[in-house]
Amino acid sequence: MNSRFAAEFEGLVEKYAELLTGDASAETVEKIKVWAIYNHIHKTMPALASHWNQQHPEGKADVRKLFEEVRDRNQKFKAANQQQEAAPEPEA
Repeated sequence: MNSRFAAEFEGLVEKYAELLTGDASAETVEKIKVWAIYNHIHKTMPALASHWNQQHPEGKADVRKLFEEVRDRNQKFKAANQQQEAAPEPEA
């Protein structure tokens, strides 16, 4: 993988994290990477995800917390955007 592509793709993931949660910090981007990869594995190879969950119950709990965190942050971000859109603009 060339460095230009890696940088461009990292920018894509940062923007995705920002649009999903309202935050593009390095910590959030890393969480979104794990969330997205696990989500993809769970959807495309559920038996693998299930096997891993059985072998790593602590990891399963961590993934569950991560999914809840991403969901909560997304819901709060959406609600804040909806409130902003619904607020009347001040007249000049």
